[in-house]
Amino acid sequence: MTNLELVLNMLAEATTTEISKENNPKTFEDNKRIAKKGGEIAGDTRKKIEQQTGRSIVSPQNAKILKEYKKNKKLK
Repeated sequence: MTNLELVLNMLAEATTTEISKENNPKTFEDNKRIAKKGGEIAGDTRKKIEQQTGRSIVSPQNAKILKEYKKNKKLK
């Protein structure tokens, strides 16, 4: 995962939390709808960034691979 992927993930989680605080969901279905809204906001943001930069935000890397890469890069 790149830094931007992590930030977008955090945006989705934080947005979902804030929507949840305002709506005070009572059921699983309520929570599911709120989580979808938070994900949609982060997804829309990702699409706008991709449109502006002309490249995909999503990478095939995961956090462990990036950590190893950065560690090895510093050793050289």
